[in-house]
Amino acid sequence: MNAREEILRRVDRVMPARPAAEIAAAYDRIDRGYVRRHHDAGVLDLFAERVADYRATVLRVPASAVPGTVAQRLAARPGAYGVPGDLPSEWVSAPDAAFVRDPSVPALDGLAGAVTGCAAAIAETGTIVLDHGAGQGPRALSLVPDYHLIVVLAGQVCPDVPEALERLDPLRPLTFVSGPSATSDIELSRVEGVHGPRTLEVLLVE
Repeated sequence: MNAREEILRRVDRVMPARPAAEIAAAYDRIDRGYVRRHHDAGVLDLFAERVADYRATVLRVPASAVPGTVAQRLAARPGAYGVPGDLPSEWVSAPDAAFVRDPSVPALDGLAGAVTGCAAAIAETGTIVLDHGAGQGPRALSLVPDYHLIVVLAGQVCPDVPEALERLDPLRPLTFVSGPSATSDIELSRVEGVHGPRTLEVLLVE
């Protein structure tokens, strides 16, 4: 028996495992009478406003303008960009940009940035959620490059947290993005880019 197994054995001795049916019944008894949404109108406006509050750039574009806008934003930062292998090809069709599909982890440090989609977005909090499924790539792709461009479809924006969580699979690796990576741990001085992208740009496709 290794150390981990010994610790778990001691925990089980003090707190025996409960039957799954008992756990499910306990969750069913939780009062969920809280307000599920605070907004019924202007959800996209609120989302754009809240994301901008986090010092991120928000660009609202029609679907037809996504390729040109992506090309324009990346032109200001020369270099290669990492993209998920299954990202819609029309989003990254700019002839002058260099795209690396499914870059390896060692290659991430050398990229100018990353372009991904998302799983959901929350207007109330200005948060974008990646579950690293279709069009999003592995978590490292959204954390290592210094620049991250996320394409958010209007239909992915939920008014509030409860509705967004219902769209997500809790068994997937979820990454919640609320603006560029930032910390104020040292003398309350804000520093960006310590544990994630220093620059976040969002294309809100309406």
